[in-house]
Amino acid sequence: MLAKIFENLKTLIIALLIAILIRSLFFQPFYIPSSSMEPTLLVGDRIFVSKYTYGYSKHSFPFSPPIFKNRILYSKPNYGDLVVFKTPSDNRTDFIKRLIGLPGDQIQFKDGNLFVNNEMIKREKINNRNDIRCAGKEIDVLEYNEELSKKKSFNIVYKLKGSMKNSDLYKVPDDHFFFLGDNRDCSSDSRFLGNVGYVHKDNLVGKARIIFFSNDTLKGSVLKFWNWGNSLRLDRFFKIIK
Repeated sequence: MLAKIFENLKTLIIALLIAILIRSLFFQPFYIPSSSMEPTLLVGDRIFVSKYTYGYSKHSFPFSPPIFKNRILYSKPNYGDLVVFKTPSDNRTDFIKRLIGLPGDQIQFKDGNLFVNNEMIKREKINNRNDIRCAGKEIDVLEYNEELSKKKSFNIVYKLKGSMKNSDLYKVPDDHFFFLGDNRDCSSDSRFLGNVGYVHKDNLVGKARIIFFSNDTLKGSVLKFWNWGNSLRLDRFFKIIK
């Protein structure tokens, strides 16, 4: 009897260690709780993030143990990457934003346009929308396709009324990055230096890769299986993230 219990316990421990290893070194699931990345990511999306893309730091592991001081096997992120990182304010909370500025870059909003290193980022208006959420409410926005580089474009939104037009000049320090939410007027990001601000490379957790499941929480909990016809977003299952 004791031998059987010991064998089952050993199997359980091995399975747990394998799960932790996969989560820490390869892929980790995350839940999207806010609308700051709409229209790219919606509240209720569940995504897989690759942990190996930018190398590893203590934040790659559960509870951020001080296993090593700096980042190892480091690979620099690219403009436009959707990155999960630990917020500098507490080094615990996971945020996901789009990378806009690399070390040494200068970022600024002028008359509603985004400038990176004094060059205005090209954008093209797509349409008006009224289904984008902010603080739990749907708001009127303008949707644009923004071309951050020749290889990277994506859709972003600005409030139709009350949008931020101008900002300070942000100078990204060495070994740090500047992030913005795609829902530009409903995102706590690097523009707010007391909350998020510039993010050190050691705080990077991984790159968002795929939406594997999505449920509209305003239309029903995923536990209410009888309401899945209304709440599940089947068109977002296994959708590659751009």
